[in-house]
Amino acid sequence: MQYHQAIKIGQERARKSQMNLFSHAGFAMLTLTVKKSEGTFVPVGEQEFVAVVQKSDGWITVIVDDEGYAKAQSKTLNEGEAKEIMKKAIVAGIPEFTGKIRLV
Repeated sequence: MQYHQAIKIGQERARKSQMNLFSHAGFAMLTLTVKKSEGTFVPVGEQEFVAVVQKSDGWITVIVDDEGYAKAQSKTLNEGEAKEIMKKAIVAGIPEFTGKIRLV
């Protein structure tokens, strides 16, 4: 797959995840659209999982693919707010991701 094709497909998938997270958080931004697999760039996966990640300045809720690549994230929140968004997403049918999260 050519790089620009991977970006286009990845953007579509990440935008879908962004809108999904937006419906639970009221704010969401795109994170990653492509990832490297066996030395080539491929789009982020279609699957959606939700997780909470602690950063240096607070907590974020993310939607990731099956390999943990973040496709969308909330703004920085306190821990309780981030976990509440994750609970809403789980109730809506998005499974929790417990593996390693890749933000970059």
